[in-house]
Amino acid sequence: MSYEPPIPPTDLPTDLVNTLNEFGPERLQHVARYVEELAEYKEREVRLEKKSNGNEIEDRPDDLPDDVPSKATITIKEINDNRYYYWQWREGDKIKSKYKGPVNPDE
Repeated sequence: MSYEPPIPPTDLPTDLVNTLNEFGPERLQHVARYVEELAEYKEREVRLEKKSNGNEIEDRPDDLPDDVPSKATITIKEINDNRYYYWQWREGDKIKSKYKGPVNPDE
């Protein structure tokens, strides 16, 4: 870890960089978690959109519940510092989720 402040990416708006620089460490950790989850959500939407535009027929996974469509993908959500697997798929404009289980089976 450097003793110098990090250099922000050049494509970030100056007002955003200035706002982030005003935040304390705890608030920045919350922002970092949110930004990571937001990026995963948007990447998942792109994947689901590409998948729904394609005509590929995929095999249904053995552990896929009957009420989850075969186009569903697995994602990881962090809730209260615990990580869980969820099935996710698109229905119209909405993203649907169904709990699959903990990432660490000992939890």
